[in-house]
Amino acid sequence: MTDHDPLVLINAFEVPEGRDDEFVAGWTAACEFLETQPGYLGTALHEAVVPGSEFRFVNVARWRTTDEFRAATSSEGFRAAAAGLAGFPSHPGLYRVART
Repeated sequence: MTDHDPLVLINAFEVPEGRDDEFVAGWTAACEFLETQPGYLGTALHEAVVPGSEFRFVNVARWRTTDEFRAATSSEGFRAAAAGLAGFPSHPGLYRVART
């Protein structure tokens, strides 16, 4: 690992059963905005396969730097794009690979 390795955003979402389509629409709108931002390197949305999971959806994204992530997610554009996620509690954290 070096200081130049990308950061990993891991964001677990609480999505009640029956609201998947609403959540995915909100996630897609936020993702489409973030794709246009400096430092964004990609993302993947994961869905739990075990019924009753506390976090039914987990987003894993890569960012070049913490500053670029913060600039993108604190912007008015992001707040507007992510409005559809407001009803889904999230648990985000930025990480670096510690061991492989």
